[in-house]
Amino acid sequence: MIFKDKLIEKDQIISPEIDRLLDIAKNKQAHVGDLLLFYINGFYQENNLIWNENNPEKKFNPHVIGPGSEGHSEQVHYSFIHKYRTTNISNLTSPEYLKLHERTQERSKEIDKLVDIEETTIQFEMLIYLKFWEADMIIKKLYQFARALNGEFYDWYFKVSESNRDKTSTGTRQDIIRNSIRDKIKPHSEKLYQVIKDTYKTQIRNSIAHSNYFFLGRHIQLNNHIKDYPHTKIRALSFDEWIDMLHNTLVLHNEYIRMNNLINDHYAELASKHDNTMEILVTEKDGKQYPLFVEYRPEWNDWVFNRND
Repeated sequence: MIFKDKLIEKDQIISPEIDRLLDIAKNKQAHVGDLLLFYINGFYQENNLIWNENNPEKKFNPHVIGPGSEGHSEQVHYSFIHKYRTTNISNLTSPEYLKLHERTQERSKEIDKLVDIEETTIQFEMLIYLKFWEADMIIKKLYQFARALNGEFYDWYFKVSESNRDKTSTGTRQDIIRNSIRDKIKPHSEKLYQVIKDTYKTQIRNSIAHSNYFFLGRHIQLNNHIKDYPHTKIRALSFDEWIDMLHNTLVLHNEYIRMNNLINDHYAELASKHDNTMEILVTEKDGKQYPLFVEYRPEWNDWVFNRND
């Protein structure tokens, strides 16, 4: 269940921080086009090397832009989240809703029905939690944003690890979120750092992903709790705590979309002053760097490689 008052409460914390951090990133990014690459999704397309072998007269640069499979996947997740958030907004405030759960003998059956509905709703919301915190594109863009905040060049070779045998990956999802996003944002925003820390918890992620939980009263009991082990120390999560985590996630998702749009607007305006063209920089694994140029098409509100590249 989504509560407008909770969304407003979380938004008042997160939204100003995103605005402030975006200004910092614009000034600190290692190259003027790094945040544009965030928006247009620069990545390394290894298959282009094979096409190069088959087309010796026409070489294809393996550094490309566009949605790729990650972007198409993101659109599916966006559609699911958007449908939920537009059809499951409560008419009550969160305090009014919690008051309905004040148990009396006369209302015992009514409250049991409310809890039953809440349990089903939470299982839909668990999918939203995973769709945000597990999505390759979201993790990638937040990772690239954290790099821009710290003056590091855009990473064309970003890759989420899919198995222990993967030796070319950037890292696992949980390590990237904790170490390369959350911890690298901390020097610039204690508030956003704390929101991510309070919201993304590996134990809860694992419990949801492996269906390793059950409901007891208005609590989610985590079956992967291990006593005295720091990463699995949560025995249970109250429904009220879940409401906080969900609304943090929803607002982070809203702000992620808004940040994409703000970046596109910023570069569209810059490009309009330079024949609708912007420079981006390729940094190869060996450190070699060279520029490429992309063209903004106002009629489509999109970006393509400059025809001369």
